[in-house]
Amino acid sequence: MPPMIIDGKKIAEKIRADVACDVAALKQSRGITPGLAVIIAGDNPASLSYVKSKRKACESAGMYSVEHALKADATETQVLAIIAELNADLRVHGILVQLPLPRHIDESKIIFAINPAKDADGIHPVSLGRLLLGVDGPRPCTPAGIQKLLESTGAPISGSRVVVLGRSNIVGKPVAAMLMQKAKNADATVTVCHSRSRDLPSITRQADILIAAIGSPEFVTASMVKDGAVVIDVGINRVPDGSREKGYRVVGDVKFDEVAPKCKAISPVPGGVGPMTIAMLLHNTVQAAGKTV
Repeated sequence: MPPMIIDGKKIAEKIRADVACDVAALKQSRGITPGLAVIIAGDNPASLSYVKSKRKACESAGMYSVEHALKADATETQVLAIIAELNADLRVHGILVQLPLPRHIDESKIIFAINPAKDADGIHPVSLGRLLLGVDGPRPCTPAGIQKLLESTGAPISGSRVVVLGRSNIVGKPVAAMLMQKAKNADATVTVCHSRSRDLPSITRQADILIAAIGSPEFVTASMVKDGAVVIDVGINRVPDGSREKGYRVVGDVKFDEVAPKCKAISPVPGGVGPMTIAMLLHNTVQAAGKTV
């Protein structure tokens, strides 16, 4: 039986339609237009493309959006000054700093400066603390999108063995924390693996649900996946390809063609997790706007 290909675009479209309804309701009932501000420094092509997609998504949902595009040599002081302005701007309910930042800027210092109430990406220490405690608050966008994708498969999460490949603060750690919570679409037994994990294939083969967020092109092969597993591929990697007009192709962290036949369900790259991240970003911003006094 062929695997279910998890359609992140379709699921994200439904979430964005719900967001648009919530935006319209806030405008009508309270005169509030949810606003998202994005800060980007440098000219990373992937980041620029992502910011463009976010801007279009805001416009289609009827939200206010503002973008602060800085050069790669922008100073930490400049970025902090913009965040201070946005923290005080009543039109802005969500602030997103596009990562990665140039190396000379301390990412932690920048993230800490965001008002936690406007943490659209859900990665401020206060937001992550609320996640660990199981308290209401903005959830990190990519992990929240992953959870929605898993829900769409109909596969049980509660009681399942989940293996997360990668321990980043953006995906690996928070998705592990999210799926181990005593909550709906959670209650899983979670193992987090990384570059120092020994005999990695023996661990990943135990996974009912495998989440690949290791940042290595086509790292996960068929020998690392057990039959009937659900696989979520978070990776977005550009690999050289002379046959393509742009000179590269985009692949995930999973060797899709080889792994898919073994799976109950698998997310593609592109078209899987990526659209969900943007949808959850809009969701977080609208939720923050709704809490405005």
